[in-house]
Amino acid sequence: MRIATAESPPLSVAELNIQLSDRIAPSDYKRLMNVVYESCGIQLNDSKKLMVETRLRKRLRATGARTFREYWNLLNEDEKREGEWIRFINAITTNKTDFFREPVHFDYLVKRLLPDLGPRLKAERRPLLVWSAGCSSGKEAYTLAMVLSECQSAGTIPGFSILGTDISSDVLKQGRRAVYQEADIEPIPEPLRKKYLLRSRGQTTPTFRMMPEIRALVTFERLNFMDESYAVAEPFDIIFCRNVIIYFDRATQQQVVSRFWACLRNGGYLFTGHSETLNGLATGLSNVAPTIYQKRHAA
Repeated sequence: MRIATAESPPLSVAELNIQLSDRIAPSDYKRLMNVVYESCGIQLNDSKKLMVETRLRKRLRATGARTFREYWNLLNEDEKREGEWIRFINAITTNKTDFFREPVHFDYLVKRLLPDLGPRLKAERRPLLVWSAGCSSGKEAYTLAMVLSECQSAGTIPGFSILGTDISSDVLKQGRRAVYQEADIEPIPEPLRKKYLLRSRGQTTPTFRMMPEIRALVTFERLNFMDESYAVAEPFDIIFCRNVIIYFDRATQQQVVSRFWACLRNGGYLFTGHSETLNGLATGLSNVAPTIYQKRHAA
């Protein structure tokens, strides 16, 4: 966007109108904050306004809307709302993730949790069921798949399956595709890279894709944490929900954690992010290690 200076000609009327309409009006932003909070539990504030404007400009261009107010009206049209609403949520949600993020969790999983849980799984003749909640582009889910595959090969567990969910349909597509850049896979130990990733051929900048047998162990589905209940077929042994509830207020955290509790087997575990705490929430979970909780009793 051109800015008028003493050396440049004045802005045209059209350019001036673009500049004036290139911001979200305070009243519209307040309404947007309320709608985002009610629909997906995410708390936006005034400090996020510039970020929201920047991300939504792509949607304005894609839909042909000339102003944020016009885009808002389009978003609320009944016949268009569903498709554009999902794209709107995709645009404003943050999806930061890495392979082997917070590695202490995977150490605990391998060295303490699974050796205790494995014999029970074998006695019950069933696989370990794991949920990566707020999975983003699949890096957490595939980290779990690699780690658990190693444990299965070692005989610690009889088998497993992983569900990855997110509210963003864009990142779920990335997870299903399972293609990552070279910089993305740096945290993966070299032996696991050689065993579980395929390197592209004939590209100046190589990409890496998870092996088919690893991709087959992870299922991706869209889920909104604000849903009244989470439709899961069976209770999980382990739920990873890390660096997600930090975006929620305490009331929403209480609702979400209560629903996680309902989705856990007795004795199951919930892993949260290093900057998150369940202190002050009525959870039915016991803190067994930093940011690791266990369901001790039934309702």
